[in-house]
Amino acid sequence: MSERENGTWSRTRPLSRALAAPVRAMNRFLGTTDGHPDAGPRAHGSAVVDCGVYAAGVRLPGDFSPDEALQLACSRDDAFVWLGLHEPDEDEMAAIARTYGLHELAVEDAVKAEQRPKLENFGSVHFLVMRTARYVPHGELTENSQVVETGQMMIFVGEQFVITVRHGDASELGSVRTDLQTERAALLEQGPWAVAYAVTDRVVDQYLLVADQVEADLDIIEEGVFTRGAGSPIQAIYQMKRELVEFRRAVVPLQRPLATIVAIVPKRIGKYFRDVQDHLTRTVEQVSSYDDLLNSILQARLAQVTVDQNNDMRKIAAWAAIATVWTAGAGVYGMNFKHMPELDWLYSYPAWWAIILGVSVLLYRALRRNGWL
Repeated sequence: MSERENGTWSRTRPLSRALAAPVRAMNRFLGTTDGHPDAGPRAHGSAVVDCGVYAAGVRLPGDFSPDEALQLACSRDDAFVWLGLHEPDEDEMAAIARTYGLHELAVEDAVKAEQRPKLENFGSVHFLVMRTARYVPHGELTENSQVVETGQMMIFVGEQFVITVRHGDASELGSVRTDLQTERAALLEQGPWAVAYAVTDRVVDQYLLVADQVEADLDIIEEGVFTRGAGSPIQAIYQMKRELVEFRRAVVPLQRPLATIVAIVPKRIGKYFRDVQDHLTRTVEQVSSYDDLLNSILQARLAQVTVDQNNDMRKIAAWAAIATVWTAGAGVYGMNFKHMPELDWLYSYPAWWAIILGVSVLLYRALRRNGWL
């Protein structure tokens, strides 16, 4: 895929984004990105990952700036622009907004990337916001483990353009674009909403993958809690619950925007969005069941801790009872009375030991038989 930078598209990025670039480079070195074109570095900090013009389901040859691409698309009735952006700054989004007629409120949301899933209508342009998610592999779940990483995906859908704005490394779109161009040209002929469907489908499919991998983690936690002598730490269980809440915030609010989209898109595209809606419903049900299961696991672990503490207290009390026998015996013969006839007996010392040891053994056996030791 091509990458274009021209004029306003090659402005210098802010310092924070420049500092983030080495981090993404290290992630690619460690294998944490997918290696698709839109996950790669962009020369000179341009946010434009790819800009293509499509007519009758086929991508027109050539490299275009966003301005040139829109002019070409407007010159044909069957053409549209697919502009892909990754973490644009305010200047770049402002330039694109002027060219494509985007509303300032939607542009602000696309830059800040701190929105809940929603669908808004600004005249002839629809603005869809989704939260992306990906599973973060980890060797062992601890109180600091990151399980789910979330980002944002915004889609502007106009009559002759679709603009995708991605924040974070989850749900790359390079493979989506390749799949549409090579294997689903008939779908691509349907225009910008077909691209919006393909992107939404990728985001929701990632939800399903994350849900399956989270389920595997929950199985490990559950097994650890109910395995004798190998209980999972409460901190790790609580951390998993926090990660699940983060995942839930990405998945559940998307139900209403998807239901609205099914009602407004053309019928030939609506059936595709209904399929995505079914997948999302499945994920929501999974997340809800995981939340209930994790609550049960947490309560079971807390109950185990309480039982363990009670057992420890019973053992301490049992040994204290045995020690009391010795304390009582030593206390009686340490009072220094003048008239204690048994002290003059030849076998008084061995008898004292025999009585103390006998009482201690009997008490130990009684406590052990009743489960105190």
